[in-house]
Amino acid sequence: MSCLSNFPTVEVLSPEDTPRRRHWSDEDKLRIVEESFEGVRQGSATARRYGVSRSLLSLWRRAYREGTLCEGADQDTFVQLVPERPIPVQPETDQDRSDGTIEIVLANGRRLTAPASIAPATLAGLLCVVDPQ
Repeated sequence: MSCLSNFPTVEVLSPEDTPRRRHWSDEDKLRIVEESFEGVRQGSATARRYGVSRSLLSLWRRAYREGTLCEGADQDTFVQLVPERPIPVQPETDQDRSDGTIEIVLANGRRLTAPASIAPATLAGLLCVVDPQ
């Protein structure tokens, strides 16, 4: 009977004892990724701060650069464009006026809608801001 006491005790773990996977909201992912881009070598520090693995943060960062991080989001997101220098406003003439619009679908899935009367230089500047590739 003494040989039975030499066996180690067994601890039974239930599913409630193990941590569950966290599901990050799109807003949290964006906030964490944008914070990781601030400064040099902030990826590892940001991952530690939020308890995210570095490889998962790297996947989020790649998806952010490709414009696919929040692809599954149900709502449209808009980016406020602020020009570096004021764009001169030219007075409209009846010839220049048009009620049409131009819609450009970019490679990353974003859409840019502009009036058809927009100056080509202004449109090119907007495209550089929205899709810097």
